[in-house]
Amino acid sequence: MKDILQSLYSNLESNKGQNLSMVIGLDGFVDEIIHLVDKRHDFETFTRILTIADFGERISRASGLGTNIEMVPMKFKLGGNGPILSNALLSYGVKLTYIGALGDPTIHPVFEEMVGKCEKVYSLCDPGHSDAVEFDDGKIIMGKLTGLNSITWEKFKSVVGTPKEIAAMIDKCDLFGMENWTMVPYMSQIWQGLIDEVFPLLSNRPVKPLAFFDLADPEKRNKEDILAAMKLIAKFESNFRAVLGLNEKELFEIAKVFGIEDDGIQNTTVKLYNQLGIYCLVVHPIKEACCCINGRYYEVEGPFCEKPVLTTGAGDNFNTGFCFGQALGLDPVNSLALGVCTSGFYVRNAKSPTYEEVMNFVKQWAENGSI
Repeated sequence: MKDILQSLYSNLESNKGQNLSMVIGLDGFVDEIIHLVDKRHDFETFTRILTIADFGERISRASGLGTNIEMVPMKFKLGGNGPILSNALLSYGVKLTYIGALGDPTIHPVFEEMVGKCEKVYSLCDPGHSDAVEFDDGKIIMGKLTGLNSITWEKFKSVVGTPKEIAAMIDKCDLFGMENWTMVPYMSQIWQGLIDEVFPLLSNRPVKPLAFFDLADPEKRNKEDILAAMKLIAKFESNFRAVLGLNEKELFEIAKVFGIEDDGIQNTTVKLYNQLGIYCLVVHPIKEACCCINGRYYEVEGPFCEKPVLTTGAGDNFNTGFCFGQALGLDPVNSLALGVCTSGFYVRNAKSPTYEEVMNFVKQWAENGSI
């Protein structure tokens, strides 16, 4: 791993002052980070329910009886795959246009700092709300997303512009991302609208820009919808290099939809990639990360953090690092390494790193062998 990190550091040093442009959407959530009380010692102090397994046991014991679990709000933050991805990309200095659910008629306060850094913002509706219950071994996110039902292709055009105007905006970007397919009910309709009305107006660029997709836990969607969405993502290949990002749970769920049985992370990733017909499939389990690009499999280890400060948004920060690396033209291994370093910094510091901060993180990991 040391050689990879040294190579990444050198690449980051030579790419200082990059001038990347990106267009990201479509969701937006206000995240309420919550801890659950196990034992309360007094009105000020308590011990947490530390693991999802412990929480599950507490719930199971209440079956047929009932129980009361105290929720302690720790902080409010911007949420949603699109805003967290965008906020992290902005920390790396990209020029970014955001289209999504940030507030109507006014922007919700949690997004104001992000909006202030964006080149342009189009807010489609009010954000959803997520109760993000944090544990040492993961998180449970409970979302309220009624407002996102209004994000249709017609609404998209009425706020952002005509197909010609949308095409002109996309033509300037290095990366185009329409995130959170699971929670934006009409996302597939919007993808189809882009394919039918906007793609014919796009320029034929010598190097295709990237298009990044994050389904965001599709467990609740049916097989037919998931397969249809995968076919739409493949159609983006006509004008983009399409990248699908999955976590470990999502990898095996999507593989199962294609009739692929669990065969370990590497074999399952390769088998699913061969079914998708896209440029890249990237997967981020907790302790490592891997991808398939142009028919080849790549993998790097991650800087595992046993006691994370914040996990909600870690996957989006990994995606930020990976996509940023790809947009810079880094090879797959360096892109994966930048992904795990970006998320590694985030879970330890509860914020996305700046360009200089991630360079320091990479350097320290390379020099010390751990972080």
